[in-house]
Amino acid sequence: MRAIAWLLALFGVAVAVALLAGNNQGTITVFWPPYRVDLSLNLVLVLTAALFVVLHLALKALSALFSMPQQAQRWRLQQKERATHTALLDAFSHLLAGRFLRARKAAEAALRQEKALLTSGHPLAHGDKLRALAHLITAESAQSLQDTAVRDTHMQLALDSTAQRNTLETQETREGVQLRAAHWALADRDADAALQWLDALPQGAARRTLALRVRLKANRLARQTLPALETARLLAKHRAFSPAAAQSILRGLALELVSGAHDPAQLQRAWAELESTERLMPDVAIQAAHRLATLQGDAGLARQWLLPIWEQLVAHTEQEHAYSIKLVRALEAGFAVSDTAMDLPWLHRIEAAQQRNPRDANLQYLAGIACLRHQLWGKAQQLLTQAVHQLTDAGLQRSAWRALADLAEQRGDTAAAQEAYKRVAAT
Repeated sequence: MRAIAWLLALFGVAVAVALLAGNNQGTITVFWPPYRVDLSLNLVLVLTAALFVVLHLALKALSALFSMPQQAQRWRLQQKERATHTALLDAFSHLLAGRFLRARKAAEAALRQEKALLTSGHPLAHGDKLRALAHLITAESAQSLQDTAVRDTHMQLALDSTAQRNTLETQETREGVQLRAAHWALADRDADAALQWLDALPQGAARRTLALRVRLKANRLARQTLPALETARLLAKHRAFSPAAAQSILRGLALELVSGAHDPAQLQRAWAELESTERLMPDVAIQAAHRLATLQGDAGLARQWLLPIWEQLVAHTEQEHAYSIKLVRALEAGFAVSDTAMDLPWLHRIEAAQQRNPRDANLQYLAGIACLRHQLWGKAQQLLTQAVHQLTDAGLQRSAWRALADLAEQRGDTAAAQEAYKRVAAT
């Protein structure tokens, strides 16, 4: 289409020239004493156009001739710039391929070439960023080679390069250097240094997924369970983990938090720091209640923590729960003879659950222990006798035989007590 348009325009110009020049009778007379020259107007126009073209070409040739030194210098600068970028790309390639010595040498070559350009008065427009990246590659290679002195030197040089100009690109490069420094500190098992590098990041960069992952590892290395739990919550909210992995990490940190409490008050504060979804995790609630009972804390509060887990267990009694034995042990640890009034609601709950599922040996055992704590000797004897042969957990079975031995001693049945103690030893 464009060719047709040019062809039509060419025909138009030819027609216009033919109309103007075909019947043009004008002449131009040039007097040069003692001569007189008569020239056709068309010839004058053609000579003028030819003279203009010749002058234009001559000026263009002279300009090209005089600009040859600048072009040669520009070409040399382009070659140096290309060599600098090539060296940087080679350094990246060698680093990814695990050739750390070659990566270090290529990065150092890029630094030398960039410095030569800067010294010659022709700095690169993005020289600060290129210099910082070259120093970062050198530091990364030194880290892989366990050369901490070279790593720290080039890391500081990379930070200095990004500090010269406060632009968006240099700021992002600086954040990348700080993140790598936190990674290196974490690799050196220096959690405090890693957290210091992370705290130096801007607020937006500190909440990125990569920074949060490093912070989670640093907090766990420093045994800062609560900050690690808060960081894991942010990562789960950002979907940095799969749902199953996020739940596993949160459960592990919550268990670590409640297990690290050394007195009832500290344990209650740790429980208050947990979110509602974490409190509903069976392992967490059971561990917290068992820990509170071990620390001689409020048994009623421990049973209150276990109530949602108990309701889950009762609602699904037809299923085999992996945490049912742990729940039984936690409730057993919280029973106290001096707390009979507070245990009555739980006694009713346990009896109702046992009656709804009379074949569950764990519930029979728990109901028997509850009756034993409330001095219901006959009912406790009946329930424990039914459960002791069906229990699959050796610990619960030993506890059941021990309780039967205590009951036999109370009623004066020495033979039954000795038999029960033998079963305790054999289990």
